[in-house]
Order: sequence, then C-alpha cells, then structure tokens
Amino acid sequence: MLPTDSPSGWPDAAQLLMHTRQTILPKRLHAPSPDEAQLHALLAAAATAPDHDQLRPWRFVLVPAAQRPALGEVFAQALRERDPAATAEQLEQAREKALRAPLLLLLVVNATCGDADIDLGERLISAGCAVQNLLLMATAQGFGSALTSGKALKSEALREFFGLTADEHAPCFISVGTAHTRKPGRPRPQPTELLKPLPHPPQSPDQAPTTA
Repeated sequence: MLPTDSPSGWPDAAQLLMHTRQTILPKRLHAPSPDEAQLHALLAAAATAPDHDQLRPWRFVLVPAAQRPALGEVFAQALRERDPAATAEQLEQAREKALRAPLLLLLVVNATCGDADIDLGERLISAGCAVQNLLLMATAQGFGSALTSGKALKSEALREFFGLTADEHAPCFISVGTAHTRKPGRPRPQPTELLKPLPHPPQSPDQAPTTA
C-alpha cells in the first residue's frame, strides 16, 4: 500500500502512485491475487472512467482458475489456425499463457450499444480510461499488473469461448497478481515531449493575405 502521511497530503501520494505503476509481465505475477473486496475496489475504480452518455460500452470478464486450461486450448487452436506448422512446443507455450497470472480479466468493448453516434473511438477511449484506473488501483493495493494482447484475441475460437457478439471487440487481457521480482522501470517521456504546438496556427481574418 502507498504511504498516506506525506507532508503535502494526497497530491504527493497520487503523484507517487502514477509514477510507480509499471507493467509486470504475467509470468512474474503470482499468488496472492486480489481478494473479493479488492477486486470490487478495482472495478469501482474502473467505473469512474469518463463515459459519454453513460453507455457503459465496456465490461470485464473474469476467467476463473478452473477455466484456464480450456482457455489455453483456445490459444493453441488459434495458433494452429494461424500456423498449421506450429510445433508441439509452440502449442504448449500458447497453452501456458492462460495459466500465468492469478487474476485474469478480458476487456470487452461494445461498438454499437446505446447511441450509434458515439463512435468506436470514443468507446475505446472510455475503456482505456477504465483500464488505467483499474491498474492504478491495483498498484495502490500493492499488486503488479499487465495488459496483454495478440492475434489470438481476433480468433473465432476465442470469440466463441467468451460468447462475444459480432459488435463486440476484445482489445486485451488484464493480469493482476503479486510481483515477486521487478525489473527497473522503463524511461518515461518528459512532459515537454508530450505537448506540441499547432503546426500552423490559424490566422485571424485581418491577418489573412490579400491579393492585388
């Protein structure tokens, strides 16, 4: 848990939280995982994401431990479909990916629910904010976390496994657990690198060029 006795109060603690979040690969995440109350807090944090017209266009699907081997077979099937020449070792590596982190969630985004004028881009932004809030809460709870994607997410076998409709997208998995080891964090961009001026500032009407 993060300290709350900073001389400057919560702003410093919030800044510390932002800067200490890092991706911990699922293979480095172990038990214990969030308990029921902690999982509830993760989802409550996700629920604070901006959501145009309150569509709730995204949801999380929990993959329980008992279903992980079946998901592993889905990963292996997706690999066979992409590469019929995949070796037994490669197929086993695909299966193993389903067994790593103690808590595994799938993010699902609905492209058409509610107001059709709210396009997929807005829905994905909302989903991304929800995921970031969840990751930050996991960090505050002392857990490591990661997002993982890949070609298997677009396979028909995976879509059937999760019961996705034609209008639903699965951008990534979210893994959460206890990090027994951590690597040094990657360098982050400086704030000045993220803020850019307009390439061609618009001219006011009285500055517009005139012709003879």
